[in-house]
Amino acid sequence: MTIPLADETAIPDDLVMPFRLEQTGALGRVGRLGAAVDSVLRRHDYPDSVSMVLGEALVLAAMLGAGLKNESKFTLQTQTDGPLNFLVVSFDWPDALRGYATFDADWFSSNTPDPAQGNGALLGSGHLAMTIAPGGETDTERGQQYQGIVAMEGQSLRDAAHTYFLQSEQLPTAIHIAVAKHFGADRIEDREAGGEGWHWRAGGLIVQKLTWEGGKKRAEVLPDQANDLPPDWDEDEGWVRTRALADTVEAHELTDPTLAPERLLYRLFHEEDVRAFETRPMAERCRCSRERIENVLARFPAEELQDMEREHGGVHVTCEFCGRAYSFEADDVGQAT
Repeated sequence: MTIPLADETAIPDDLVMPFRLEQTGALGRVGRLGAAVDSVLRRHDYPDSVSMVLGEALVLAAMLGAGLKNESKFTLQTQTDGPLNFLVVSFDWPDALRGYATFDADWFSSNTPDPAQGNGALLGSGHLAMTIAPGGETDTERGQQYQGIVAMEGQSLRDAAHTYFLQSEQLPTAIHIAVAKHFGADRIEDREAGGEGWHWRAGGLIVQKLTWEGGKKRAEVLPDQANDLPPDWDEDEGWVRTRALADTVEAHELTDPTLAPERLLYRLFHEEDVRAFETRPMAERCRCSRERIENVLARFPAEELQDMEREHGGVHVTCEFCGRAYSFEADDVGQAT
C-alpha cells in the first residue's frame, strides 16, 4: 500500500500526522512545526542553543500529546544541574503548545556550544518528567495524573525520551527530532518587521512497535522471566528493519518546508506499506488569563500579598510562557483572596 503524495504547492505545516506500517504493525507520528515553534522561540529570544533544545521539546510534546483526548494535558519537563537548568513544555488538548526555559545567562554569554556535540552537556544531570493530566466529566477524573520520571546523566533530550519508553513503558521506540533556522525572505511578517527572513522550524519522527513475538509480550512467552524485563526486541526482524529505516531520516528532512510529511513517509517506509491518517493541527497558544492568575493569587497567604502590594504598589504577575503582564490593584487582590 502506498500513500498519495501531497500537492507541493501547498505544503502543510504545524501538524502531527499519525501513520501505520502495515507490514510490521508499527505505529508512528511525524511532527512538523513552523509558525508555532517560531512564535515561541522568537518571543523568548533565548541563545540559539537554548532555543534549539526548547524547539526539540516542543515538537516531541506535540507528537506525544497528539494522541490525547477529552481535554487532557501533557507536560514535558527537565530539571537539571547544567547551564540549561530548567525546561517545560505543555500541550493542551486539542492543539495548543507553549513552553519556556531558564538558564545560566553568564555561562551562555561566555560559551558557544557546538550543536554537533548534542545538548546533553547543556542539560547535565537531573531528571526528565512526563505528565499526563487526563480530562473527564467529573472532578475525580480531571484530578488524576500519570507521571513517568527518568534520570538524566548528560544525555540528550532525545536519548532521555528513549530511556523513558524503555524503562517506563517497555515499548521499542525510535525517535528523531531536529530544529533549525530557515531563511524565508518572502514571509510578509519578516518584511513588515524589517527582519532578515530567518525563522525557526522543528520536525520529528517517532515510531513504536506495540506488540512483539507474535503479538504476545515476552513475559507471556517466557513465564520464567520477570514481567518487568524488556523483551528481546532484536529478535524481531520486522522491528529491526523498521528501526533501521527510521534511522535513515536526516535532520534536514524533518525541518524541510518543501518536503510534505506524506512524501517523507513514502521515502522512508514505502516498502513497509505505510498508511497515513488524518493530521492533527498544532498551534502556539497560552492558556493564561486574568481569572487564572486571580485563582493563583487566592492561594497566597494574605500577609504575602500585602507585602507585595506595599513593595510594588500592587501585585504584578508576568506569565513565563507568553510574557503577558497582569497587574492587580489592592482592591483586586482583596477580591482574589
